[in-house]
Amino acid sequence: VQLQASGGGLAQAGGSLRLSCAASGRTFNSYALGWFRQAPGKEREFVAGIRWSGTTTYNPRSEKGRFTISRDNAKNTVYLQMNNLEPEDTAVYYCAATTTNWASPGYWGQGTLVTVSS
Repeated sequence: VQLQASGGGLAQAGGSLRLSCAASGRTFNSYALGWFRQAPGKEREFVAGIRWSGTTTYNPRSEKGRFTISRDNAKNTVYLQMNNLEPEDTAVYYCAATTTNWASPGYWGQGTLVTVSS
């Protein structure tokens, strides 16, 4: 599966952004899709994931109830709606796909930079 992320940019603290990730591949429904992020000087961390069924998983340490992940199976696209952004959310956000779990996704998209100013 190939993944193409978009939607990053500059936002002010308290603002919102929506990231999109378009997936291609005939077995799209075999994959859970998700988002990771990597802030400067920090390790990459899981943010949120969603299965074909719509079942979601969030990392509360990273999104703190402010992010919502969703997917449009007809468009082969996953979204990450980020609200009430904080400067600590500044990072490169990566789309990922897995058929197993989020410990080691098998597929990665290119990153999209999110910068939150205070």
